[in-house]
Order: sequence, then structure tokens, then C-alpha cells
Amino acid sequence: MKRVSALVMTTALVALVASGCGSSDNNTNNTAGNTGNNTEAGSNAGTNNSGDKKPIKVFQFKVEIADQLNAMAAEYEKETGVHVEVETHGGGEDYGALLKATIASGSEPEIFNNGGYSSLVPYMDRATDLSDQPWVANLLETTKAPTTVDGKLYGMPMNTEGFGLIYNKDLFSKAGITTEPKTLPELTDAVAKLKAAGITPFETTNEWWSLGIHLADVALANQPDPAKFIEDWKAGKATAKGNQVFEQWVNLVDLLFKNAQKNQLTTDYATQVASFAAGKAAMMQQGNWTQGDIDKVNPDLNLGVLPLPINDQPGHVFVGVPNNWIVNSKSANAEGAKKFLDWMVTSDTGKKYLTKEFHFMPAETNIDATKEDIGTIAASIKDQSSTALGWHWDRFPDGTTQGFGAAMQEYQGGTINKDQLLAKFDKTVADMMKK
Repeated sequence: MKRVSALVMTTALVALVASGCGSSDNNTNNTAGNTGNNTEAGSNAGTNNSGDKKPIKVFQFKVEIADQLNAMAAEYEKETGVHVEVETHGGGEDYGALLKATIASGSEPEIFNNGGYSSLVPYMDRATDLSDQPWVANLLETTKAPTTVDGKLYGMPMNTEGFGLIYNKDLFSKAGITTEPKTLPELTDAVAKLKAAGITPFETTNEWWSLGIHLADVALANQPDPAKFIEDWKAGKATAKGNQVFEQWVNLVDLLFKNAQKNQLTTDYATQVASFAAGKAAMMQQGNWTQGDIDKVNPDLNLGVLPLPINDQPGHVFVGVPNNWIVNSKSANAEGAKKFLDWMVTSDTGKKYLTKEFHFMPAETNIDATKEDIGTIAASIKDQSSTALGWHWDRFPDGTTQGFGAAMQEYQGGTINKDQLLAKFDKTVADMMKK
């Protein structure tokens, strides 16, 4: 996710995130066909209990699927006669602020994205209880946690995503690296071999969400009990500065920053992905949401995913729910929104888009996804899912990860040292908890 991303990540993964992610172009679906007959609809598609065809507005975060989501919306209109307008904001934009502004203006989208946990709290007055929806029975159990409150489910998980170190197998071979590095010493040795072969080890980005959501989640998820640590941190009972895991995590951060391309301070997400896809670096800390953009540059790239280690123990990839679809109870067509979401995960058309067009790792057990569908990056992450760690950034109040990202940008630029970085993390959490 980009996520942010996102993806947590990983998550979301992350925090994606932090969050999953993508370029910062906006896309709005303003036109779609209207041919009437429903040929492949799911259990609710094509019908409307009130007998009307009210439009549905979707306010969403994932810029990397914007075009595909618009196309899917057009297919829904062909099958049901219901127009779906998609408005996309992500990448370098502050999605949360834009969503709040849209709602404040009186424009209530039927469906919007939310990461769950703490980020869901401000929207509980709008979140619709979806516990009775037919697709709930097909959800992977772990995907329900971010939007479950008092035993009720308030969101549909968009998908699952994961992040780690995406690497170019051909460049590794060129440098004489014959085994995948899994620990920090092994990764450090691989970096030395790449540099000796004249290959840039890492392509990084200065995007706040990649640094403050996904990369920061590596430290969060490696805590012995991430949820407890975060609650203690928010309560002032724990700190990043002096925490053993955070201290080790900075060693990974240093390895990334000190062995990346020269212009990393001005490298946005789109440039990072395009440069990596063009073979300008051997590794990139990102997630499976990058597959589509990589394929546009070089669909034949020989890729794998390495874990992100922080010490001499094997590292992990990070898997989570990048975002959730929330049905807005204060919108004009909440019932229609429910039908659209059900169609998305039960109809042949919807499932085709989720897997073959979005390249999602589904959150539902009834949707099959092959390696050819989801791509080599997702397949590699899926192979490591038994040892994956989770996404935890959405356990913080809104604005926390932005603060983490700003501190990380300073550290990346060399204007603060390690102690100052961790102190800024602590100050960010303390300041957010005062609001």
C-alpha cells in the first residue's frame, strides 16, 4: 500500500503503508457506459431495494490502481446501470486532510478508504456496520482486525499487501551474490559485493510515507509485543530513544541511506520505481504495489523480495491490510455502496479486476490469484508469509507518521544524528497524544 504506504507497509503492511502508494496524479471517472443487462454480477449487483439508480462516489487513496478502478467502475455501470465516480488522491498528497476537507465541504462520498485502528476513530460516526454482508464469511480472519470495533466489522479490507527489499536477481548474479541475504551482516556483505561490481545497491526515495510509514514499521513490528509497545509509547511509558529494537533498526536505515543513489533527497516515488525498473540499482525498499509500474518499464525484470533485517537474526517481510473500504452512513446512497462492494468481491468481473488488473493479493478466501495474476513480487512475499510481521502504523493518531517521515527526511539529509532522530520520534508521539 502505499500506501501509505503506504504497506505499513505493509503492511502494511504495511504502515501501508505504511503505508502502500504510487505517483501523485489524480484520476476521476466521469464517464461510463450504460448498457443495462447484468451478466456476471454478484449476489447483490444489478438490484436496488429502493428501485433507483443513485450514483456512488468513491474517494480513494491508491493512485497505482486509479485507471483500473475507473475501468472497473465503468464495467459496473454497464452491468447495473449505476454510475460510480472515482476520485483518487495519494502519493505525495495528504489523503487524510483532503478527505476531511471534502466532508467538511458537504460532499459526502459513499465509500472512502481508511487504514483502521486509530485512524478509524474520527470516522466512527460515519462508518457503517458491515458485519451482515455476505462477503464477510470469506475474509481471511486476520484482515478483520483493523476495522473491528466491539465485535462489529466497519470496513471491507481492500486486499493484503507486503513489502521488503525488492531485488534484481540478474544484478545480484553479476556481483557474484549466490545466496539471498537474510541477516544484516549478510545484507552488508551483499552491498559490498554490489559496490565492488560497480552496481548501486539501493534506490531510495525521500517520500515521507515510505520513510515514516513503511520503514518505520520495521522498528515497530520487531518489538516483542508491538501493540503493547505502541500503547506504552503513547502513554509515555516507553520511548524510541534507548529502545534496543530502534537502536538496531537505525543500523538498517544507515545501510540503506549510505549506499543509495546520489540524488536520493530529491527522488520521489515515481522516480524511485522507474529508476529501479531501469536497472539503475539492485534493491528497492517497496512493496508489491510497485509491480504494475515496474512492468511498464521492464515486464521481464527478474525479481525477488528479500527480508528487511535489523541484526544478525533473519529478517522479515511485512504484510498487512493497506486500506479498507468504508461505507459512509451519512452519504446519499449507502445501500448502493454496499452492493458495489459486494459485486467487487463476488462477481466474475470484480474478481477479475482485483487479481488480473489490480494485481492484488486478495483478502478473501473465495478469490484465487495466481503468480501470473499478482506478479512475482507478491508471489515472493506470499512465499514468506509464514514468518512475516505485521503493519502497526495505524495504531497511532493521525499525523504521527507524517512526523516520523519528516524526522526521517532530516536524518536522510544528514542534518540530525541518530539520537536526535529517535528523540524526534518520541516528541512526535508525545505531541500527537496531547491533541
